[in-house]
Amino acid sequence: MSDFAWKPDGYLELIRGEVPRYDELQEQAIAAIPFAPQRVLELGMGTGETTRRLIEAYPDAWVIGLDSSPDMVFRARENYDDVQLARMEDPLPDGPWDLVIAVLSIHHLNADQKRELFRRVREQSRALVIGDVVKAEVQVTPVDEGYDYPEAASDLADWCGGEVAWAADDLAVVRATY
Repeated sequence: MSDFAWKPDGYLELIRGEVPRYDELQEQAIAAIPFAPQRVLELGMGTGETTRRLIEAYPDAWVIGLDSSPDMVFRARENYDDVQLARMEDPLPDGPWDLVIAVLSIHHLNADQKRELFRRVREQSRALVIGDVVKAEVQVTPVDEGYDYPEAASDLADWCGGEVAWAADDLAVVRATY
């Protein structure tokens, strides 16, 4: 995934090729949102696809997106006002947040970074939804060693204090409420 992860042009077509169940993952992540959120923080906003789907489902939601790629931030700002250049390892913007959502982004963090991120999210958010690549018997999605660090869905759920809401192949959605 690292070959195209930061290139907005053609991103959706490329990711759908790499992650055959991409659209289903997005749908399941939105379906896992436990209540109608007002204030949402999206980690790894990318092109804004998750935000688009979230706002379709919850038109009153206000989303702030973070991404570490200047190109992705530039592209996302074409459609959304509140997009910030930031890494997930950085302090989160001030909450409180009703929801923190991350689709296909936290697998770039190692296990310790994930646990630390979940700790920070719990301090500032009422809910967390993660849709991501996970360790599985059959790895459909290409994983680049040293760049991608998928974990078992059950580990993600344990670390964030949540539950696995959906899983298929090497993808999962984890939801936690605080």
